[in-house]
Amino acid sequence: MENLKVIEILLIEDNIGDARLTMEALKEGKVKNNLTVVYDGVEATDFLFRRNKHILATRPDLILLDLNLPKKNGREVLAEIKKDENLRRIPIVVLTTSRSEEDILSAYNLHANCYITKPIDLGKFLSMVQSIEDFWLTLVQLPNK
Repeated sequence: MENLKVIEILLIEDNIGDARLTMEALKEGKVKNNLTVVYDGVEATDFLFRRNKHILATRPDLILLDLNLPKKNGREVLAEIKKDENLRRIPIVVLTTSRSEEDILSAYNLHANCYITKPIDLGKFLSMVQSIEDFWLTLVQLPNK
């Protein structure tokens, strides 16, 4: 039986081009989803903790997190999410350009669920987003809110 639930995805990404590509790739996908994009770390935590203009924000089922964000970096955002009793079970896919071993270790030490380096090639980028959808939204059983 096909899953009729709409999956809520929060994309935390400061690169407008990458955000747009991710939106397009997910639009073409098999799973109904609602993608919300925030462009910096402060807005991300406001969204997740329902502060300021995000008081009515919907809790995401999955978070796609860039590490290199303005105002508050992705590591700080990740640490805040994983410290919070209500948010820590949301799977977080770190999606970044960094191939640094230090960044990879840091992300996993902060309890990221996986770490993916963004490909530069457009076709590979779209394929990567599709792979995320196939795995996280089709195969994996996400926790109920």
